[in-house]
Amino acid sequence: KGKCPEDGWDESTIELFLHELAIMDSNNFLGNCGVGEREGRVVSGLVARRHYRLIHGIGRSGDISAVQPKAAGSSLLNKLTNSVVLDIIKLAGVRTVTNCFVVPMATGMSLTLCFLTLRHKRPKAKYIIWPRIDQKSCFKSMITAGFEPVVIENVLEGDELRTDLKAVEAKIKALGAENILCVHSTTSCFAPRVPDRLEELAVICANYDIPHIVNNAYGVQSSKCMHLIQQGARVGRIDAFVQSLDKNFMVPVGGAIIAGFNESFIQEISKMYPGKASASPSLDGLITLLSLGTSGYKKLLKERKEMFSYLSSELKKLADNHNERLLDTPHNPISLAMSLKNLDESNDVAVTQLGSMLFTRQVSGARVVPCGSVQTVNNYTFKGFMSHANDYPCAYLNAASAIGIKKQDVDVFLKRLDKCLKTFRKEAKQEKSTNEMSDSNAATEQLED
Repeated sequence: KGKCPEDGWDESTIELFLHELAIMDSNNFLGNCGVGEREGRVVSGLVARRHYRLIHGIGRSGDISAVQPKAAGSSLLNKLTNSVVLDIIKLAGVRTVTNCFVVPMATGMSLTLCFLTLRHKRPKAKYIIWPRIDQKSCFKSMITAGFEPVVIENVLEGDELRTDLKAVEAKIKALGAENILCVHSTTSCFAPRVPDRLEELAVICANYDIPHIVNNAYGVQSSKCMHLIQQGARVGRIDAFVQSLDKNFMVPVGGAIIAGFNESFIQEISKMYPGKASASPSLDGLITLLSLGTSGYKKLLKERKEMFSYLSSELKKLADNHNERLLDTPHNPISLAMSLKNLDESNDVAVTQLGSMLFTRQVSGARVVPCGSVQTVNNYTFKGFMSHANDYPCAYLNAASAIGIKKQDVDVFLKRLDKCLKTFRKEAKQEKSTNEMSDSNAATEQLED
């Protein structure tokens, strides 16, 4: 049926299934005689076993989704993976999605592929409207495709950074709709930035007949992000949305899913990919989803949500104890931010020092964002880089509740963060005491003189 099974399969069943697929490929036929340049020859047995002898990759030289006659098993693997992934995207909340395919490139290059496909539809267009998000790969995806990003600064609402819809519309009018390739929006992001106002952007795109590409990097795991995409497609225009395989399905880095609501447009994108492609991301994705089943994946999504609530409440307590605060970002369903105002005021380098301390204490993924850092990416200078705004009011620390996170991860992180912050407070007190003693000694010396 091409659906993800409700209950996950055990490993021996999955391996039997993969071996059955592999013996359908010509390189594994008994008595096969290959005289071409690509015959699935692998010299290392270890490499062959690592790939379950599925050596031919996916697609044909002109189409990544095409069936390869001498690799029936690999072609079936590709078709099944795309079908099972489509089933999971629907389960996660985008129920009207019509087509998707796994591409063996990470999210940034997959976005580039979407932009290059749109170029043939809009040959005059040279601009991409992009509500700012300080993440290099999505910015570079536009540059690599040969387009000029038009950066729309975010609006500060309370602690949250949100889409400036008026600025988007004004820029469309100023540049002319026919000169704009698309609007490139984002769902999953680091707090205090929150997902773009997708519904409103989708309506603007529909009104001006401009394509809309959504960077949904790690949004499949969030019902809120998926709901935004579903609603955007319902009320306006979303041409494609791109998500990472590794961030959403816990597989090695190297694959993404390009999905959309117009089957023919998604097929156009797949045909734009030049040459055959590695089957590894498809293989990893299929193995993982077969082992989880829909019930296993739903359980992971539920646990992630519960851990987000737990991380939020515990991080708030820790922030209060250190005279800081958990930033109020209710529209961000994955990432949280805690202010580091006291740290920033006491010492210029203390904020970045905290990041180093956490990393050396084996806390990975926590981002420490100082005020006022400047970075140039492809000749475009971002002020306040990493904070998604030129002048965010305070330095802060990010932590995310992503799929697969455990209570132990949260508890150990909070314990180590607490220890690091106490160290800074102790050092600050000692410095203050030393300064007071120095002032006192200087005053005594003056009196004696």
